[in-house]
Amino acid sequence: VLAPLRAALDSCRPTVQKQVCNDIGRRLTVLEDAWAQGKLSAPVRKRMSLLVQELQQQHWDAADEIHRSLMVDHVNEVSQWMVGVKRLIAETRNLPDSSAEP
Repeated sequence: VLAPLRAALDSCRPTVQKQVCNDIGRRLTVLEDAWAQGKLSAPVRKRMSLLVQELQQQHWDAADEIHRSLMVDHVNEVSQWMVGVKRLIAETRNLPDSSAEP
């Protein structure tokens, strides 16, 4: 799950402000740590992997929908890092090469 998120962040770096990318990067690190330490429940991990799949296929609305459901259903678990994921979805969606919807 984390490698594609990092790759998406890297693809944003040329066009997105450095401080924005750094903030997203910090939040991804929080997610990474929580995941590695087993702090995320199975539903959160499952939905995050679905979110990443939608992101990779450029299904922005579906990725947003999963993001929203995570925020509603698991706010305590995801609140520290989900803002970064949301911003990453938004920035990736705005990239020039991904503007064409599949």
